[in-house]
Amino acid sequence: MAKPPRVVIIGAGVVGSALADELTERGWTDITVVDQGRLFTPGGSSSHAPGLVFQTNPSKTMTELATYTVEKLSGLTLDGRWCFRQVGGLEVATTEARLHDLKRRHGLAASWGVEAALLDPDQCAVVHPLLDPARILGGFHVPTDGLAKAVRAVEAQARRAIERGARFLGGHTVTGIGQSAGRVTGVETDQGFVPADIVVCAAGFWGPRIGRMAGLTVPLLPLAHQYATTGPVPALAGVNDPVLEATRPILRHQDRDLYFREHGDRLGIGSYGHRPMPVRDFLSPAEAPVMPSVLPFTADDFAPAWQDSVALLPDLAGAGVEEGMNGVFSFTTDGFPLLGEHRELAGFWVAEAVWVTHSAGVARAVARWLVDGDPGIDLHECDLHRFETVQLAPRYIEERAKQNFIEVYDVVHPLQPMERPRPLRTSPFHPRQRELGAVFLEGAGWERPHWYASNAPAVTPPRDEWSARYWSPIVAGEAAATRERVAMYDMTPLKRFEVSGPGALGFLQRLTTNNLDKPVGSVTYTLMLDFAGGIRSDLTVARLGDQTFQVGANGPLDEDWMRRHLPDSVQLRDITGGTCCIGLWGPRAREVLQPLTDADFSNAGLKYFRARRAYVGEVPVTAMRLSYVGELGWELYTSADLGLKLWDMLWEAGREHGIVAAGRSAFNSLRLEKGYRAWGTDMTTENDPYEAGLAFAVRMDKGDFIGRSALEARPAGPDRRLTCLTLDDPAAVVMGKEPVYAGGAPAGYVTSASYGYTIGRTVAYAWLPASLSVPGTAVAVEYFGVRLPATVRAEPLFDPKMERIRS
Repeated sequence: MAKPPRVVIIGAGVVGSALADELTERGWTDITVVDQGRLFTPGGSSSHAPGLVFQTNPSKTMTELATYTVEKLSGLTLDGRWCFRQVGGLEVATTEARLHDLKRRHGLAASWGVEAALLDPDQCAVVHPLLDPARILGGFHVPTDGLAKAVRAVEAQARRAIERGARFLGGHTVTGIGQSAGRVTGVETDQGFVPADIVVCAAGFWGPRIGRMAGLTVPLLPLAHQYATTGPVPALAGVNDPVLEATRPILRHQDRDLYFREHGDRLGIGSYGHRPMPVRDFLSPAEAPVMPSVLPFTADDFAPAWQDSVALLPDLAGAGVEEGMNGVFSFTTDGFPLLGEHRELAGFWVAEAVWVTHSAGVARAVARWLVDGDPGIDLHECDLHRFETVQLAPRYIEERAKQNFIEVYDVVHPLQPMERPRPLRTSPFHPRQRELGAVFLEGAGWERPHWYASNAPAVTPPRDEWSARYWSPIVAGEAAATRERVAMYDMTPLKRFEVSGPGALGFLQRLTTNNLDKPVGSVTYTLMLDFAGGIRSDLTVARLGDQTFQVGANGPLDEDWMRRHLPDSVQLRDITGGTCCIGLWGPRAREVLQPLTDADFSNAGLKYFRARRAYVGEVPVTAMRLSYVGELGWELYTSADLGLKLWDMLWEAGREHGIVAAGRSAFNSLRLEKGYRAWGTDMTTENDPYEAGLAFAVRMDKGDFIGRSALEARPAGPDRRLTCLTLDDPAAVVMGKEPVYAGGAPAGYVTSASYGYTIGRTVAYAWLPASLSVPGTAVAVEYFGVRLPATVRAEPLFDPKMERIRS
């Protein structure tokens, strides 16, 4: 058995100490943790963090990371003192909008398996007696939430790691990262060089500085956040044992960007309601008056927060603010941590932008990743390489991180785009789309039309206020036009690569599940798996030459995975920005396209899932006969400089056939009617192809591929399945992530959902036990506290014989 590697962890805060503990527990004992500060309060965010752990999150992954943190820290003590107090968490509403959102959060808790309850105002006051029930409308209570004593948790986990052989070195400032032949060799400090095979940067808001030493952008922004402690509150006198500190739940007043926790007979108050305060320069631990992460309190910024606190908790009126600080925390552009290995420097890992709430969960996932090669949890939302290059620009990082600070407690709709900086990435069709009144949302920096004001609205069932946001009845008309006539969709933002070279076929065969060894002109739907057999992505691969393939992918994580396995005989090129794509789909699509080209686009001339190069007018295109809306048509690719010409030709030719430009909202509705999956939403690395209903994309007889042996080892017959549902009420709508109930108990959760305009009711896909995944089974989907009857349906719902798409 190989000797475990030498590991150096930069940062002895709550993440670094937890990671040392998790690694040593797994038998990796040659662990060195270095920090510029003193042990075990080195001066980063965890040294001053108030330690509130609220588990419920719209992200399943973040909820699971927090749940493990609660589980682990609850079992830790330091010299008999607690590291986690499970006092519960209470979020209160003072507005109807917030009360409505608490019902949504209750549904999220049920989806992710967190015990929770909705409380009326009187029940809230029983749980937290400082509340005046007349001032609130209700609350959301999670009994297992609570308080982490971050500094104690750091030391408790560090001691366990030390007992197993790890060493912790305080007063060691990192000055460089040792490198040789593309691998990390160790860490240079002001006290000497520490050799290592693996280096993990868990330096918190110093992460960008450490990253630069390794040639890596760590896209986070340190921001100051206000925290104040009151003087003695008479109503708390004698309530709390000084050792225990708190008995009442941690409290969030998100309508005013506030949270509260007890400190004996005092109350701690945190505020996100002030202006964003980026911090770019830090004093060293020796120079800082308190610690580098604690800056002087700016009382004027806190004044509105104090007024709002007293309004919610009248007993504070006579207490006043006794002390305060502006504490520094890390914010990213999308609110998720940064986890993963540097692609250009093997062995250099990052575990950054992690708050106490998720610290132990992140540490366990990274430890598993290092030791087993698999984090054991879907981390695509947290992956270091999830960003496009444009999203790593310093100005972009600052704009988005500041906005995330502003919105940290806002009710954010799942479709709500960031406002700045926009527009960033536009397709060549953007001028025409604007002329047609496109309503743009944004993804990965791309402006994406979701519908067009120029199209007539259709009659649709009325919607509730939440589901009507970022939606229009025009969507129904665009979906109908696609089914009945012909529509143009801008598919430019979809990631695509050119893979070429003498080893291209072998490379792609090794990386994917389906057989790509087909004639030139073939197009194949396939999957990329991880080594555990989980779905990393789904791809569409077109063989354009003996040694040339065009790969339609999902995003930067696909490129990262591919480059990590890329042999010298293969070239991988991202062609997304230099090309564009129109999806021309609908029963009249051939009537639009064929007169513009000498190439044969008949059914016999270009069959389903085939590709060819041709000219449309003067424009050279690569045409692929595929359709994720379930209608006849093609994806037409050309270079970006010719995109507008292609659009105009198709538009003019389509006028007599009733052509429309259609957006992503109609696309999503149509693809769900056909049962087409979306990676990252319907399936992730936590799912295998058989569970996800994608066994047809796996060819076990083609030879070896990544994940094959794991699939062979899995038991026959999945115990859960991605399942098609329709809501029984034709007017009912759900949007995704809602819990699914069977027999009155939570049984699963919705992944994707959209109104199916062709079938006249909402279509939802959900993960359910296989025993429930039987057509005709009655279930219910909870939407804002209301359980909507639904029925399991056989898929696909539309054109199950594929007659339209193959016509």
